[in-house]
Amino acid sequence: MTHHPPGTPAAPPTAGVTATGHGTAPAANGIGLVYLATAVSALGGMLFGYDIGVISGAILFIKKAFSLSPGLEEIVVSSVLLGSLIGAAGGGVLADRLGRRRLLIVTAAVFGLGAIGAALAPGTASLIVARVVAGAAIGAASFVAPLYISELAPAAIRGKLVSINQVALTSGIVVSYLVDYAFAPSHAWRWMFALAVVPAAAFGIGLLFVPNSPRWLVSRGHAGRARAVLGRIRAADQVAGELADIEHSLAQQKPHWSELASPLLRPAMIVGVGLAIAQQVTGINTVIYYAPTIFKFAGLSSAPAAILASVGVGVVNVALTLVAMQLIDRIGRRPLLLGSLAGMALSLAVLGLAFSLPHVSGSLGLIAVVSLMAYVGSFAIGLGPVFWLLLSEIYPLRIRSRAMSIGTFANWAANLIVAISFLTLTQVLGKPATFWLYGAVSVAAWLFAFFLVPETRGAVLNRSRRTGGRGSRHGPCDDGTARLAA
Repeated sequence: MTHHPPGTPAAPPTAGVTATGHGTAPAANGIGLVYLATAVSALGGMLFGYDIGVISGAILFIKKAFSLSPGLEEIVVSSVLLGSLIGAAGGGVLADRLGRRRLLIVTAAVFGLGAIGAALAPGTASLIVARVVAGAAIGAASFVAPLYISELAPAAIRGKLVSINQVALTSGIVVSYLVDYAFAPSHAWRWMFALAVVPAAAFGIGLLFVPNSPRWLVSRGHAGRARAVLGRIRAADQVAGELADIEHSLAQQKPHWSELASPLLRPAMIVGVGLAIAQQVTGINTVIYYAPTIFKFAGLSSAPAAILASVGVGVVNVALTLVAMQLIDRIGRRPLLLGSLAGMALSLAVLGLAFSLPHVSGSLGLIAVVSLMAYVGSFAIGLGPVFWLLLSEIYPLRIRSRAMSIGTFANWAANLIVAISFLTLTQVLGKPATFWLYGAVSVAAWLFAFFLVPETRGAVLNRSRRTGGRGSRHGPCDDGTARLAA
């Protein structure tokens, strides 16, 4: 007899089912515009990835140029996260007031200013300020980009399209590692930061040519403009139905922050915030920020060699994210998430074991590379893309951007704590215990996901079926949020 854990997925949509529930697929030119908007907005994910990756190589030279202590090194690395907290905290309200597209244009400009400031920084304080500025842009874009994509995409391919943002993020990490490697021989860390202006400009300019979110337009009283946008991205017989769905989902009370703590939304908030924290406290960004440092711990003595090994880890990240993009709408979010966390826990256990056994010191570099590749690959196929996708799916439309900003704030706060404590933990606990600690947290995150995280595959953002009963208690509700009945 097959056991179905809590969160048994709803039946997947039949072929051709779209965001309104009708069976006619969007016209070719309409879906083409959706893909274009997805590609452009995903450049925000690339900026996100580039900035969190570029510091891993740059810090090897910055700490020598500015004579940084380990504590100051952690602050320089983590300063972008302080800015990200600010961007995440204010991004929800701004996304409602300015619109998803307009806010993303602002973040592109702010990020470009931060990149230029970091490249020209004369000292530690100015470098930290510049990275805080860039971080504010990243914090907002990190959830507004997937939110915008999810509100344009048909339900049948929403998971794949939102995951493109994660592919762009991981690609940005690889690009940053390659840039680090190219400039490592000349110690040109300023150019590592400066080149971020190129994707920032492409991001901002590209957004001028894509439509506003129809859901945001309706929320601001522009139903006619929303109908025009839907006419460009959906089949003609779907427009009226989807517009009615959006209007129905918004025809409730004006959203208030206090609503996020209501009995209806509290379970979804627990899932969103819990996954946000789990994605970071399992240690992923210690690898992104400190991969070359970890490889130097493991015996790869030169900076270029350590950075090149990091490129390999980044390539695995991209490759497995592409695999996840193909699977996420086929087998669902939960199976990928649970398999991901299990692989992360196992690979962290092996990495900690390798650092704890003196007799493997000659092979430690190879074991570290393989273990980190397995760990990052496990993250990339599940926890990486699934978190951002679920965050855009489990909340009702009227409160979605604010709820997502809370989850994103929690994500960046956990990211900051992990990044600013990693070197200290390796000194206080030792390297093996530090990696085992992250492995234990991964096990706890697996249990959290198994018992609480819903399956949202095929759910329609504006209008979903209501489910009840213990066997399907994670099904989506009529208002788009997940019912997690007791």
